[in-house]
Amino acid sequence: MSSTLPTDLARGAYDTRHRAVKATGGQAVPGAVPAGTWTHQNRASRATGALTPCYGPRGIERREGRGSSMRIAVAGATGNIGALTVAALDRGGHDVVRVSRSLGVDLSTGEGLDDALTGVEAVVDVTNSPAADRAGTVAYFHAATGNLLAAERRAGVRHHVLLSIAGVDRVEGNAHYAGKREQERLVSAGPVPWTIVPAAQFHDFAAMVASWAERDGVAPVAPLLVQPVAPADVADVLAEIVAGEPQGRYVDVVGPEPQDLVDMARRTNEARGHRVKLVPSWSATFGPEMAGDVLLPGENARIAPTTFDEWLARQR
Repeated sequence: MSSTLPTDLARGAYDTRHRAVKATGGQAVPGAVPAGTWTHQNRASRATGALTPCYGPRGIERREGRGSSMRIAVAGATGNIGALTVAALDRGGHDVVRVSRSLGVDLSTGEGLDDALTGVEAVVDVTNSPAADRAGTVAYFHAATGNLLAAERRAGVRHHVLLSIAGVDRVEGNAHYAGKREQERLVSAGPVPWTIVPAAQFHDFAAMVASWAERDGVAPVAPLLVQPVAPADVADVLAEIVAGEPQGRYVDVVGPEPQDLVDMARRTNEARGHRVKLVPSWSATFGPEMAGDVLLPGENARIAPTTFDEWLARQR
């Protein structure tokens, strides 16, 4: 797979794909999303300004978009990728409902969900699990996703978009991957038409992994091969997809080029002025079952534009 961005970013690529999806009853269309497709709309959208928030029931923040075309809820809206997705939807002129526990909605119990989803046409789920062990992670995602889908059915939501992980089916021993597989299972068998968007690891992932394992200035880091992607690019993809028709399982969304996780962590820490000795090792967070090309994207991946070097330059 080429690591370079194609130059034929046709303005009509987005509409063409969605016409094809409608013709197949909302299923994924092989080859309908060429690797590297990134519309002019995505690139230009960040130039627009922020919107003024107003508030709905139970402290759920509703953002009224200029010329809004859809009411869309973002579950996990206060996290990093959630906040970026809210911003991308705002720029697209949508009426965005921010859903999180801090705003009065608890997905694990369902409290506040019915109020939050009143009038909502589509939902983006970018939630994460607070649990660390496998059983706890799977249980959390099972409850949260089940409650969310049930509330969407009651509200008449027409499209559920789940952010997942590229290669999630190829890794058995990781607790988080097990939880995401449970999410995918519930969504694909659930009552709401859906799109699952598998994305690669984010650009800040390597330094975060090193911080988990760091002790006395030393951090073991697994020598994983990944093709990291900028969170803002993923947010733009999610905002684009949720406003369209359900597509089933979407292609992998990845960055322009493969990277070594140890080198990424070293360069990120240097850019941030953090001194730590990194030791390539399978003894910490990840095991050798994730070695080789396990985490690299599948065929026809969508290549997002931001390189690791570009992201790194903003960390200095």
